[in-house]
Amino acid sequence: MVMVKQFIFNHYEVNTYLVVDPASRRCAVVDPACQASHEDEQLRKYIADMGLSLAYVFLTHAHVDHIAGLRQVCEYYGLPVTMHVDGRKLLRQAEAYGSMMGFVVDNMDDLEVSPIGDGQVLLMGDTQIECRYVPGHCPGSMCFVLSECKSVITGDTLFHFSIGRTDLPGGDYDLLISKLKERILTLPDDFVVLPGHGISSQIGKEKKYNSFLQ
Repeated sequence: MVMVKQFIFNHYEVNTYLVVDPASRRCAVVDPACQASHEDEQLRKYIADMGLSLAYVFLTHAHVDHIAGLRQVCEYYGLPVTMHVDGRKLLRQAEAYGSMMGFVVDNMDDLEVSPIGDGQVLLMGDTQIECRYVPGHCPGSMCFVLSECKSVITGDTLFHFSIGRTDLPGGDYDLLISKLKERILTLPDDFVVLPGHGISSQIGKEKKYNSFLQ
C-alpha cells in the first residue's frame, strides 16, 4: 500500500508530502517547502534512512512558500520539477515574492521543468499518481489523486472546511469553485483530503460542511 509521509516546513507551516511506493522504494516529494538547512536535512535524512530513491519533485503550485526548498531538492537529486506549465511565471517571480514574505530564494526560472496536464497519470513503481488541474487559487494549480490509498493532495485549492484564497494575482473565485466541484468533489466521499496547510479532511465532510462549496 502506498504511503504518504507529511512534513511541516517554514514559517508558513506548509505541508510537504512524500509519496512512497513500498515495493520499488521509489518516492515523490510534493511541494518541497524546506527553507532552513535543518529542514533540508530532515527531508534528505528520512529518504536516506528509509532506503528510498526520489523519482519525482511535484508542485501543486509555485507560490513561494511551497517552493522554498525547490532548488535545493532538484539540484541535490538531479531531478526536474514536475508541474503545470502555467505556473512558470510564478517561478520567475519567486525571488521578488520571497523578499516580501520573509523567504530568501533565488530566481528559479532556470530550473528544468517536466510539464504535466489535467488527467495525466504517472507511474512510480506500482503507484499511480493522477494529475488534476484545479486553477483558481493561482495559475498552474494541480491536485494529485492517489486512488490506492484513497487520498488527494490538494495544495492550496481545498482546505479543511475552507478553500484557497483567490485575491492574489491570477486568482479567480468562480473558477476555483467550479473546478473543485468538477474535479475534486466528484471523488468518493471516503477519500482523504491532504491540504497544503493545516489538518486533513475527507471529501464527504467537505461536501457536507464546507460553506464555500454548498
